[in-house]
Amino acid sequence: MLANVALALEYEATCRRAEHGGAAGLNSAQVGIFVDAVIALAEPVETHFLWRPQLRDPGDELVLEAAVNGRANAIVTFNQKDFGEVPMRFGIEVLAPADALRRTES
Repeated sequence: MLANVALALEYEATCRRAEHGGAAGLNSAQVGIFVDAVIALAEPVETHFLWRPQLRDPGDELVLEAAVNGRANAIVTFNQKDFGEVPMRFGIEVLAPADALRRTES
């Protein structure tokens, strides 16, 4: 998993929304622990080039930018349709989580 500063901050802001913590059954402190753990697992990416705008959702731009700058092979997301064919211009596949898991099994 790759993340630059902008993407890590976006993940944190999203995870800290009350509806997400509530849906996961976590209180605010537990959400903070979760966010810290996810960010600690991420491989840091320095952003040397901004590729915006490429996509219609600015939140997705952050994911694409980290993937391109980090030379990722794939973006794994439930949100495949919003990425369209743009990542392929950079040699990056867009996979559903189930498809990514199947690839790790073989």
